[in-house]
Amino acid sequence: MRMFKVISCLVFIIAISATVEAQAKPTIIQVSTLLDGRGHVIKDTRIVVERSKIVRLDPRARPVDYDLRGLTVMPGWIDSHVHITWHFGPDGKNAGQGGLTPYVIKESETNALVTLMAGFTTVQSLGSPADIPLRDAIAKGTVRGPRILTAVDPLFGRGEQTGTPEEIRAFVRKQKESGADVIKIFAANSVRRPEPTLSQEQLNAACDEARKQGLRAVVHAYKDAVHEAIVAGCTQIEHGVLTTDDDFALMVKKGIWFDPQAGLVLENYVVNWEKFSGTPGFPPEVLPIVKELMPVFQDFAKRAFKFPGLKIVFGSDALAGSHGRNAEEFIYRVRDAGMDPMRAMISANSLAAEALGMADQIGSIAPGFQADIIALDGDPLKDITAVRRVVFVMKGGTIYKNEIPKSAGK
Repeated sequence: MRMFKVISCLVFIIAISATVEAQAKPTIIQVSTLLDGRGHVIKDTRIVVERSKIVRLDPRARPVDYDLRGLTVMPGWIDSHVHITWHFGPDGKNAGQGGLTPYVIKESETNALVTLMAGFTTVQSLGSPADIPLRDAIAKGTVRGPRILTAVDPLFGRGEQTGTPEEIRAFVRKQKESGADVIKIFAANSVRRPEPTLSQEQLNAACDEARKQGLRAVVHAYKDAVHEAIVAGCTQIEHGVLTTDDDFALMVKKGIWFDPQAGLVLENYVVNWEKFSGTPGFPPEVLPIVKELMPVFQDFAKRAFKFPGLKIVFGSDALAGSHGRNAEEFIYRVRDAGMDPMRAMISANSLAAEALGMADQIGSIAPGFQADIIALDGDPLKDITAVRRVVFVMKGGTIYKNEIPKSAGK
């Protein structure tokens, strides 16, 4: 009996050792064209991954586990502006992004999966309390999706009704306690109603308290509200249409991040108008105005892209109807607004990682970084539509998509 126990223990120890050895075995990915996320193109190398991280680039590493030659390999993309739980309801109509019913949970998990499969390994959701259980489930590995940073409840500017500066500070602290990674602030309504919805004192309080809590402050703003956000020292400005060149210059001086949208969000409303029309915030008569705004947004983005020194990050504003289509924003930015394609890639890699405060973790193919690696069937530097053809997705060392075409590996 004693001998049996000894043998059983030895078998168990051998099995554990084999498992640990298997887990420690590196994954080696061979590539012919690598965009490192920082603006460099590296040719003919191999990426060595151990567990969740990249440990080195070594053209002689072997044996090769995945041959991605003939594809364009780069870090997983980062989308700095999504609404990951926004969905259409059972009736097919816009249902917003709230609630935790089984239907909403299922739709949110589907949104996360299609976003990951489209090559986005990290997203910033701006924001909803429903983001939190999804974020945590993905982090635990029980749901497949990109890592999520969330704003939880946004601060909606409503003039004096928003509260005193001290009440706004308390709101920011509450979001931190609720698990927020970032604070989202609505400092204006829309490009048609761009007037500030917060006073300078209110916005100062919101951004200052976010900073004191160790959080970033991302502000939805247009025209004069952009200037207020800059003065308040907020971290990042979204949309920003009607911003003046003087305020662009001030943003550059203060190092504020900027995320203008060039097309996807408005195109999504047009394509899915029957699903949005008649729901809160989308009166039927607004469709012609949405169509008229598309060239306005593109012309504005074109002007922003030409302004020297602006730190522009990638944000699609993906919501119901556009989850998994986030990369279409790249096409609008490059094809229609004239952004340099390499700059567009960097805006969703190292630059976006820096804006999120994660520059030492994601957004680059380099030793010590998370093994977030994607491959495209095509070269986005020559044909930006290649962003639609993501055939390989690894996040944190785990492969979620492997549809390498037969033409690869040559």
